[in-house]
Amino acid sequence: MDKATEATLGAIRAFVKTRFRESGSHGYDHTLRVARLCEILGGREGADPAVLLPAALLHDIARPAEAATGIPHEIEGARIAGDFLRELSYDDGHITAIVHAVATHRYRSDAKPATLEAMILSDADKLDAMGATGIARTFMQAGETGGDIRDARDHILDKLLNLQDRMYTESARELAERRHQVLEWFVRALDEETAAGAFRD
Repeated sequence: MDKATEATLGAIRAFVKTRFRESGSHGYDHTLRVARLCEILGGREGADPAVLLPAALLHDIARPAEAATGIPHEIEGARIAGDFLRELSYDDGHITAIVHAVATHRYRSDAKPATLEAMILSDADKLDAMGATGIARTFMQAGETGGDIRDARDHILDKLLNLQDRMYTESARELAERRHQVLEWFVRALDEETAAGAFRD
């Protein structure tokens, strides 16, 4: 990685930190885990780190404000990312690719990633919603929204157990296999301990 990219990553980290003043299921720690997964996947898949790593750090930049603004965080985040990187005089071609990756990373988005870097970012974001980390984040999110164990369990069944089949890259599919098994084991254990029917009024 060249010095210009390293300097840009440092500036991005400092900028992103100012946006995540509160922790939570989509806090700054999630951003750092996604960035690390992107490093791993990007190295295996031959991605351009000058695109992938800035995109990973900026992918949830608008998440803290989404509820207040009503603007999907991937759309607003892509705009913020582009504006910020232009202020840093980052390479225009890289900015275009980064904006695309941020705009298409979300699981629920209709826009689909069309570049390797965008696919890897989407995969890394999904991987952090799987396995033990995904379980922990799911229960954090349930608490944040006033939910309970039943709500967290339903989220795992309705979304997280579908993520393994939504990976774009072979490297992500390999990592997802183990994390998917953890999710399946957890749901079985939870159902045994709660007898499932106890969730019903």
